[in-house]
Amino acid sequence: MKEEDLIKLLQLDDNSAYDELVKTYQDKIINTCYGFVHNIEEAEDLAQEVFIQVFKSINSFREEAKLSTWLYRIAVNKSLNKLRSKRFGLLLALDSLFESDLHINSDIIDSPFKSLEDKERAEVLHASIDKLPENQKTAFVLSKYRGLKNKQIAEVMKLSISAVEALLNRSKKKLQESLLFYYRSQ
Repeated sequence: MKEEDLIKLLQLDDNSAYDELVKTYQDKIINTCYGFVHNIEEAEDLAQEVFIQVFKSINSFREEAKLSTWLYRIAVNKSLNKLRSKRFGLLLALDSLFESDLHINSDIIDSPFKSLEDKERAEVLHASIDKLPENQKTAFVLSKYRGLKNKQIAEVMKLSISAVEALLNRSKKKLQESLLFYYRSQ
């Protein structure tokens, strides 16, 4: 179904359109929220809140951006608000990034020590990400965890593409410095 048709049907309170919206975007929204809260139950709750907000405010959607961009923006805002309300740091679910950075070979036999080392490395990475400014964290999780392109991130964050590129470069540099400092001090 075309996005314009889906929006029109949503605005007419068509139940099948709501089902289609959830079916199409549910996993993407849950994964986006999970990238911020690092807890699947909280991510599912946040995704539900996102869809509830969409259902309540679909008539005010101005179609200046894509529907998916609007959904991601709501998901990011809900996730950041959740983190602020809990007053704990932003722990990003970057397990796929973490594993690829470690170049873990599946042929290696896991040992209790290896498992502990991996857990410690994940905690160090998450702690380093936690220290990033909010806008850098947002750009980083949308890029590395959600796999959005810079143009899409710019739309979600309401920034220029060059501003997103700068945020990503700064976040990567800060993470490199933080991780280098940690591992040198070991």
